[in-house]
Amino acid sequence: MKKRLGDYCKLIRSKNAGPFMITFDFMFDGPGSYRRCVEEKWLTPELFADMYGVRLEDVMFFQCEDIASIKVSIPRPVGQGDLGDSDMHGGQMFGPLAGLLV
Repeated sequence: MKKRLGDYCKLIRSKNAGPFMITFDFMFDGPGSYRRCVEEKWLTPELFADMYGVRLEDVMFFQCEDIASIKVSIPRPVGQGDLGDSDMHGGQMFGPLAGLLV
């Protein structure tokens, strides 16, 4: 039975990483959940490129085994505060990922 990615994490968030980047943090509930995510490739640079419409080479993807976390940064669709910016602080960009079935 599939569960949501959010069921395996203590925290999932997105936020500004400067006016032109968004960063996502996935802090897993323990090393077992983290290892399962990595082994089963729940989160990949390709997923972010497809889901957020950015070029694969622009996705920065970091796996932090020591703290059972994954950090991903992508370019913002438009600069922070520009016309068409729908999330000034980037705080809602993680929404589709929390419900991702894995």
